[in-house]
Amino acid sequence: MKLFQTIKLLFPALIPSWDFFESIAPSPRIQFSLLNSEKQIDKHWVEFRPRPQYVSLIEMLNRMLWNPRWNESLFLVSCAERIVGNSSSELILHSEKEILKRIKNDLLQKHQTLTASHFQFRLVFVQRQGKKLIEEVAFISRTQTFTNEERL
Repeated sequence: MKLFQTIKLLFPALIPSWDFFESIAPSPRIQFSLLNSEKQIDKHWVEFRPRPQYVSLIEMLNRMLWNPRWNESLFLVSCAERIVGNSSSELILHSEKEILKRIKNDLLQKHQTLTASHFQFRLVFVQRQGKKLIEEVAFISRTQTFTNEERL
């Protein structure tokens, strides 16, 4: 009888259920823009952490074992979904801070020197209408400043 109870408890782990999703909806994409001033109007938006076009078999196997960057990207998607999901203002502010912090860290790691003094992110939903891709902006963050020490 105890063996049956153990198998009964183990069964959901062996054959997972997909009932845990509340709803299936498009996920917002995160785009950022580097700015020369807080009031800059003309912005060039770039996708944050775009997915690679191609992943080799070796890379795929490595990613199955160790991929902290992807886990962090999934966290950012959760933050973005929380922002557009009409959560409380406290959760929205926390999620916005988390996304801003990670964009800032990535930019400072990738660039030896930054000419921009500010940056901002937005969340967009991308839909296909015929052969066109239509972007719908769902949220625009506040502007974040780079300190002079960070830019040098």
